[in-house]
Amino acid sequence: MGGKSTKSAKKDDAPSDSKQTPTPQNSANHGGDKKADGNAAPAQNSKDGGDDDMHPSWNDDVLLTTNNVKVTKDDFELLNVIGKGSFGKVMQVKKKDDGKIYAMKVLRKEAIIARKQVAHTKAEKSILQKIQHPFIVRLHYAFQTRDKLYMILDYVNGGELFYHLKKEGRFPESRVKFYAAEITCAMAHLHSLQVVYRDLKPENILLDSDGHICITDFGLSKEINPEEGTHTFCGTPEYLAPEVLRGQGHGTAVDWWSLGTLIYEMLTGLPPFYSQNINIMYQKILNGELRFPSYVSPEAQSLLEGLLTRDVEKRLGSRSSEDVKKHPFFKDIDWEKLEKRELDAPWKPKVKGENDISQIDTAFTQERAQDSLVDNHLSETMQKENAFDAFTYVAPNAMEGQPN
Repeated sequence: MGGKSTKSAKKDDAPSDSKQTPTPQNSANHGGDKKADGNAAPAQNSKDGGDDDMHPSWNDDVLLTTNNVKVTKDDFELLNVIGKGSFGKVMQVKKKDDGKIYAMKVLRKEAIIARKQVAHTKAEKSILQKIQHPFIVRLHYAFQTRDKLYMILDYVNGGELFYHLKKEGRFPESRVKFYAAEITCAMAHLHSLQVVYRDLKPENILLDSDGHICITDFGLSKEINPEEGTHTFCGTPEYLAPEVLRGQGHGTAVDWWSLGTLIYEMLTGLPPFYSQNINIMYQKILNGELRFPSYVSPEAQSLLEGLLTRDVEKRLGSRSSEDVKKHPFFKDIDWEKLEKRELDAPWKPKVKGENDISQIDTAFTQERAQDSLVDNHLSETMQKENAFDAFTYVAPNAMEGQPN
């Protein structure tokens, strides 16, 4: 989705299991997959074809809960497209039996397998089902057909932080502080679960109707052993930590570097080491001087210097998230009330109801919402191997009050 003219080259990049230069791409709302090679499969007025009885996991896209209630994609009414990418699309949907509004993330298996993203996709679902946090999107259901994967997530209707930052240029420091504090709580929770997020950026932060943040898109997240870390080269170029670029292995400290980059961008309008030339930008991330406009407060500068420290051991947050919370920049934040959502947001999106799409980019919403036909089905070998076994999921208490 577009950006300021000085930042028009800003895109996402796809995860990779080997070190390589990231490829520019687009993000999709509510956890949409990354776009690398053009648009998603053309929308057609047709359901998925093929015999879904070939494997028990695909049988009529049914998931069975503990009380034997069946849930399929047909239980959801498609309302609007709210995100799009090379793996599929994200749609606003309504559950027919109770009228609840959700975001349905639809991913094409063939595209995931072709780009070797099976492990990342399964990790995304696995991590999401473990998380219950006020500032992180919730996964309610997951199921599959022969050709597609479906994840039913919270619909968060206040728009992307990127959307609002693009319109306003930069935010007042008080507003930045509020968002940064809520993001800090979310990162601290993930790190307590030994999960590294690895894709913190304005496109992956949604605002709800009350103005609180909600982190989405866990496609690059990974559960790690803190003693071992991980070596996968992935992320979005502007927000990559130096240790990722050096290929020396990384852990949860990369999220604190990305938070520093994000805070700087919210305060000034651009990331601290940004360049339209990706190689120059990488060199700036590795060696560039951190400079601040005169309007950035001394407390904010101090926080950013701590988060954007290239020495991982000395980086603020690398030892404990409490070090971030205790920084003078956050001195007036009541963390207990913040995490209970008892602090009022400094700004609220103008939305009229839970199904409002006014804050979603019209590039998505103008497209007709339909589950498109998959032209190229999985090969027989891939069908038998079924790389997505055990993808089915129902959130605890999701089916309360449902009829048997």
